[in-house]
Parts: sequence; C-alpha cells; structure tokens
Amino acid sequence: VLQAIIHPDTNETIFMPFRMSGYIPFGTPIVVGLLLPNQTLASTVFWQWLNQSHNACVNYANRNATKPSPTSKFIQGYLGAVISAVSIAVGLNVLIQRANKFTPATRLLIQRFVPFPAVASANICNVVLMRHTELEEGIDVLDNNGNIVGSSRIAAKHALLETALTRVVLPMPILVLPPIIMSILEK
Repeated sequence: VLQAIIHPDTNETIFMPFRMSGYIPFGTPIVVGLLLPNQTLASTVFWQWLNQSHNACVNYANRNATKPSPTSKFIQGYLGAVISAVSIAVGLNVLIQRANKFTPATRLLIQRFVPFPAVASANICNVVLMRHTELEEGIDVLDNNGNIVGSSRIAAKHALLETALTRVVLPMPILVLPPIIMSILEK
C-alpha cells in the first residue's frame, strides 16, 4: 500500500487521482466522454485535452525523479500530447465524415474507434517528449540492495519503450471493447 502512495524517488505522497492505482477510477469518466456518440468539434477537443491533462499529471506524479528534469520538458510533453491527440482525433473525424464510399452506419462504426489511435499516439508522444533526456543521460541502475551501481542509456531505452507500450495497452480495453460491444448490440 505504501509503495502505491509514496513516490519511490522523492518520498512524497502522490495525489490520489494521479497514482497508478487511481488511473482507472479517475480516468473512466474521461473515457466515457471520449466515447460519447455524435461528438462536436468542441467536445472532441475538450475530452482529448482533459484526457491528456490527466495523463500528463499521472506521468509527472510517477516520473523517474532520480535525475530531475526541468519543468519545461514536462510542459513540452504535455503540449505535444494535447496537440497530437486533438489533431489526430479531429483529423480522423473529418476524414471519416468526408469518406463518401462508406455508408452512414459504417462511418459511425469507424468513428467510434477514433479515440483510441488519438489517445495511444498522444500517450507515446507525451512519454517520449517528457522523458527523452533519459535516453541521452541514462537512468540509474540499482543492485539487489537498492544501491546505485551506474547509469545506463540502454536501461533508459527499455524503460521508455515499456512505458510507451503500457500507455498504449492501458486504454485499449476501455477504448476498443465498448465500440465493438455496442456495434454487436446494435445489430
């Protein structure tokens, strides 16, 4: 329980909505907003912004703080994630609406899946922009006793890749399964 509440590097308490254990309960209302049918441009922008704001706070609260990064790096990651999420979501929605080859029912079905690529790509963008200095400087490597034995760019690459993959997989069940289930129920 203590490890879920206290940051391992800073020994500070992580604010509940930004703990990894709070990711689902606090992120679920946002996901519901992302999946609302008949989104307007404003609602698409709002829900993508809110989702990336929450993700950025989770990323910051659970960051690797052994080698502090300037706040500008986190702001850069946040802005990159928001811009990529909004751009992809709005762009895909426009493309789907203009796709004359699809029936309205097919367009609606495809449109239900738009939040996932927008969120997944923005999450990757956020992680890479916020933590890219770790690739240059490396991250601390610890022995079995928790003592620092060195710094490794290879470990940083693995950590960044695993984090990015996790940020793609985490939203998958809640952004992909509901559209599939809804299309089956509607049939």
